[in-house]
Amino acid sequence: MKASADSNAIARLNTVYRRFDPASAKEKLELLRTFGKEGTRSASDLEKLHAICCFVRACPDTEQRYRAATSLIGKFERRILSLPRRTRDSLWDSGIAGTALSYRFSYDVATWLALHAAGAVSIDWSEIDDTSGLDDLLTLLMQPCEVDYFHSGRVSAQEWLQIAVAGKGLTDFDWLMAQVLKAKPTSVWTQLYDNLDLPLTWQLAGRHKSITRNVFPVAEIVTRQNGMRTLGGRTKSAIMEPLQSVELLTPRDGARMIDVAVAALAVRHRETNHFNYANHQEVYLVDVGEGVSIAVFGMREAHRYPIECTMGFLIMSNGSPIGYGGASSLFRQADTGVNIFPEFRGSEAAFLWIQVMRTFRHIFGCNRFILASYQFGSDNVEALQSGAFWFYYRMGFRPVSASVRDLAKRECVRLSDDKSNRSSLKTLRQLARCDMHLTLPGTRLSDVIDDDCLDIASRLASIELASVARETRTGAAELVGTNLARELKLRGVDQWSTSQTNVYHQLAPIVAATKPANW
Repeated sequence: MKASADSNAIARLNTVYRRFDPASAKEKLELLRTFGKEGTRSASDLEKLHAICCFVRACPDTEQRYRAATSLIGKFERRILSLPRRTRDSLWDSGIAGTALSYRFSYDVATWLALHAAGAVSIDWSEIDDTSGLDDLLTLLMQPCEVDYFHSGRVSAQEWLQIAVAGKGLTDFDWLMAQVLKAKPTSVWTQLYDNLDLPLTWQLAGRHKSITRNVFPVAEIVTRQNGMRTLGGRTKSAIMEPLQSVELLTPRDGARMIDVAVAALAVRHRETNHFNYANHQEVYLVDVGEGVSIAVFGMREAHRYPIECTMGFLIMSNGSPIGYGGASSLFRQADTGVNIFPEFRGSEAAFLWIQVMRTFRHIFGCNRFILASYQFGSDNVEALQSGAFWFYYRMGFRPVSASVRDLAKRECVRLSDDKSNRSSLKTLRQLARCDMHLTLPGTRLSDVIDDDCLDIASRLASIELASVARETRTGAAELVGTNLARELKLRGVDQWSTSQTNVYHQLAPIVAATKPANW
């Protein structure tokens, strides 16, 4: 096939790959098989074809289409590596197998990369204008006998690292992280690394962490006979529908699921604490039908909040990651949001979002969901331009502010009068001045929590800790806990586990600061 023919065929495939009628399905299969034989050498066409294959692999209408897409996507790395250097470079940051990406990852993801991508990650020196921060870090990692030469001005940080890794088969990043990971205390080195804002280059050739190959293994591929699912106008009743089951994964499978989640974000230049600090012993899997599952991640103990219960989630279809998010639950209220990866937008995003809320209602009993204004436009140009506010409004979310609610009602009427009307960016910015909420039937007034209460509780805890005669915050927390235990007449405190003691010392200053005067 010639380049123009490739482009035309991909354009045609782009019009039918989300359709599930017999005629489109037949054409879809023929086009996929054509590319399987011939291929394309255009970078832009390859990127479009890759996104299409990812979608078909995740949401196939038949096993034939699944096999065709999977076979084709398995050839991407070889095809990309055969491209001229300039063409390959134009696919930089695409996340496709055989390409590379650059990003300034946090210490947590850098640690993950050191463990899971050894030899594939290096420092991107072309993006560093000032090495003074890295110089300081390297000095702390050196032996005293090495410092004079490094500070002599005869060698740069890059050149010194080349000496350090010579003959070891390591990249400069591998060596740096090997030193940092063994240094104590960890919290100090974490901060030092994050302050560097170090740019890295990650080579995805031969890696299972690329978008192309990052799939959680499933026992059975589920095909879609009826296409994408819609809400059908029953948002709240759908959320309240009980789940059939919630499976707690084994620690081994939990760790594998976390790796899939971290990789899914990292190759897309994203990361979240929900995945960085996920607990492999607390990963739940929920089946919501049609091959779609939602993995819910608990947080490791050291990173849990004292009041809110924060958990992340990864949405998958036939094992392929298609979206993610997190929820912070406080009693029966959850602050949450969802992000669908670009390859899967415009499919059944609304339905999936409902299934996420259904999952959190089932696990935590949540009956009120808060959506931060960032999700639909506050300081988020992409969300503004996409009109994300109306996506959530159609599902039943409403602004928490009465004045913004009135504006939304007026704008909704204006849009319904003429289907060609669109909300201006100015109006969408006004609609994003406050959060939105969706409240289920039966919610009591006592279930509604003002987020300001967390800030207030934190401030009161600081005042309480400052009121006791201890030099360190740790000592103050221990004393407040001891005094509170005496007041409450708690027994067996000295027999608590380290985990129980740590949690108690986080809660004690808040309880002590808010207890009634006549307690």
